[in-house]
Amino acid sequence: MKAKKYFQEHLLPPLLGLVLFILLWSMLAQGSETLPGPIKTWHSAVELFSDPFYQKTPNDQGIGWNILNSLERVGLGFGLAALIGIPLGFMIGRFNFLDKMTSPIVSMLRPVSPLAWLPIGLLVFKAANPAAIWVIFISSIWPMIINTAMGVRQLPQDYLNVARVLNLSEWKIFTKILFPATLPYMLTGIRLAIGTAWLVIVAAEMLTGGVGIGFWVWDEWNNLNVEHIIIAIFVVGIVGLLLEMMLIQIAKRFSY
Repeated sequence: MKAKKYFQEHLLPPLLGLVLFILLWSMLAQGSETLPGPIKTWHSAVELFSDPFYQKTPNDQGIGWNILNSLERVGLGFGLAALIGIPLGFMIGRFNFLDKMTSPIVSMLRPVSPLAWLPIGLLVFKAANPAAIWVIFISSIWPMIINTAMGVRQLPQDYLNVARVLNLSEWKIFTKILFPATLPYMLTGIRLAIGTAWLVIVAAEMLTGGVGIGFWVWDEWNNLNVEHIIIAIFVVGIVGLLLEMMLIQIAKRFSY
């Protein structure tokens, strides 16, 4: 009974959704001369992933290398954003004067489209790869700053009053009070930031070129290989889902 209940509650709904999605895709493909169906795309994916790490020329490499290069850019840009954004969020939330000073800047720059920063990166760095990393950095830093600062502001004032009575140092306040209380907000900001970073890298690589999943999609479009474009869409979605699940599992290990 438990296995049957588990199947009905957890496995059956996503399976039904997947079947309906494939049926809808098949119906659309039958009515289109250019859109490949699920079976044709599946065979193309099997062939593509049979050798994902081949290397012929710098611009002709397997999809595995393209995914790894995109993840490397995301890791660098996201890591730099975390190193700067999280401490800055703590300071903004902790000090009211700094909060008022940076609030108009954050409010003005946060809504800017990530790709609007790409020309600035190309102008400053004179190269496509650091420009793409710059776009990842600038687009993923805002969720970390805002959520971390919000977590610090949500801290009950009584905690800080007790810290003053005990004459705790700023470092003690940070390690014993601020960091544990702010961690759930900070992890939420990190999850939002990694989703944004992976979303942006595809568009940035389409414009900058080189080796990466975004450039690979653009290259396949130029070759009119629609099956590979659809495969790339699924790959981007699956990798993004895995990154999200990884961060969720990390967040579950911390509870205060």
